[in-house]
Amino acid sequence: MRISIIRKAHFNAAHRLFKPEWTDEKNREVFGICSNPNFHGHNYKLDVKITGELDPETGILMDLKTLKELIEQHVEIYFDHKNLNLDLIEFKSKVPTAENICIVIYDILRKVISEQLDIHIKLSETPRNFVEFPAQN
Repeated sequence: MRISIIRKAHFNAAHRLFKPEWTDEKNREVFGICSNPNFHGHNYKLDVKITGELDPETGILMDLKTLKELIEQHVEIYFDHKNLNLDLIEFKSKVPTAENICIVIYDILRKVISEQLDIHIKLSETPRNFVEFPAQN
């Protein structure tokens, strides 16, 4: 029997959407005010959904305390109060869009959560703007 559990988390971070090889004008044209040279920040909300086969003996898919600790250790501490452009290696050559941040979080958690479990990430940048990875039909 397949079932899902979801853990909510959050972190605060600053970023600037820009490509250094582009002119300031082209960056403003593509990224708008999010290309401000002085950066801007968000209070990111994160939902981590784990799906898999329920253990019939224990009635548990994954220990929620373990999931909480993995998210804290590998995501919240890593991203919280950081300038994503300057502080995180993943964004040295990648624009820190919400989409790219979501994929990076997925990749980080995929390394520490059993391959037998599916992972779905929902990252909210504002109350009205969020991204999900992998995409669901």
